[in-house]
Amino acid sequence: MSQLHKKFTDAQVKELFARYSKNEIPRRYVQEVLGIKERRFFALVKRYRKNPDTFSIGYQRREPTRQISEQTEKAILKELAIEKKIIEDKENPVRRYNYSYIKDLLVEHNQSVSLSTIIDRAKTYGFYLKRTKQATHDREVLTHYAGELIQHDASLHLWAPAAGEKWSLITSLDDHSRFLLYAELIRRESSWAHIFALQSVFLKYGFPFSYYVDSHSIFRFVQGRDSIWRDHHKLTDEVDPQWKQVLQDCGVKVIYALSPQAKGKIERPYQWLQDRLVRTCVRDNTTDIRRARTFLRQEVGRYNFRQVHSTTLEVPYFRLQKALREKRSLFRQFQIKPPLQSVKDIFCLRTERTVDAYRRVSINTKQLPVNKANPDDRLTIRFYPMTGGVTELRFWRDDQLLDIQRLKTADLAGMQF
Repeated sequence: MSQLHKKFTDAQVKELFARYSKNEIPRRYVQEVLGIKERRFFALVKRYRKNPDTFSIGYQRREPTRQISEQTEKAILKELAIEKKIIEDKENPVRRYNYSYIKDLLVEHNQSVSLSTIIDRAKTYGFYLKRTKQATHDREVLTHYAGELIQHDASLHLWAPAAGEKWSLITSLDDHSRFLLYAELIRRESSWAHIFALQSVFLKYGFPFSYYVDSHSIFRFVQGRDSIWRDHHKLTDEVDPQWKQVLQDCGVKVIYALSPQAKGKIERPYQWLQDRLVRTCVRDNTTDIRRARTFLRQEVGRYNFRQVHSTTLEVPYFRLQKALREKRSLFRQFQIKPPLQSVKDIFCLRTERTVDAYRRVSINTKQLPVNKANPDDRLTIRFYPMTGGVTELRFWRDDQLLDIQRLKTADLAGMQF
């Protein structure tokens, strides 16, 4: 049985039951957030409705401590043995035991056991590694408002060892609430993948005040490092990468970490997700990235809606909702600023071309006639990849949309943006 008093306050649970009673949120949603089953849900709702003012989820032991069953004992040792095998495999990016993960697995199979019991068995049977002392980082909330600072990054790991290939995990996290606004596994990191992440966040939550990123070439042009691809006379930040151009169109500030150490001081959920996602994929023998994405969504849901954060001591979802309710938010409503006409004009890849004497432009090996274009016109072409292997091309001359065409995405392979 889930120990709600360790994860939620009375006020948080009351708020959910109050909203449920007003038909503002469905029962299944409340159950998912609290991590309880239908029978316990209705028992708690009945207690709440009987006397909302005195309702409490405070835990009171009603019977003496009992020994765990033989079945549960065997389950603990089985999971610990699997953990040991995962850790000893050098191909897996996991180097320590995660007893909380084992506890959650047992709960999912209706085997309730305390974390201290699992740790005790681990020490008794040799499934225990002494933690090495690590340099401490400042893990503090740097902001007072939701949307004030979005931490954005990607992490390349062997998330599913059986797949035999590394995938990148792209995440966007609100610094104030620690709520994961976006998380997705992709095969290859690219400018478009990060632009799509911006689109997902902005359309759902609105424009934030700023983004915090490292100096990866997708986010920042650095003279010397990137000059081989650019004008050698350009200095750092005098060229705007595709990702940064999108933020400029949206009026969102970009803040760069000055060093890897500075970036490391900003806590990210990668370690938490890596510990759990890798373990789940190993147990499942996952080889397909689509299945790994399913497990990722489950872990993100646990992190956002059920996990008490070690820094804020609050569940990220409740902390975010509290900030929004108290008007402590710097998210701005998403709007398309004229003359742009569509989200495809904002969240896109861009390049420029000059119209030739036959009113055409060259894209890779293709010569494309452009409606309403004149010879020598300088056009901005905005590329929006779509599902089905098709990319939409939108041809702009200054503030005027001249033409819209579509090409196979494969025909654009190798283009430098």
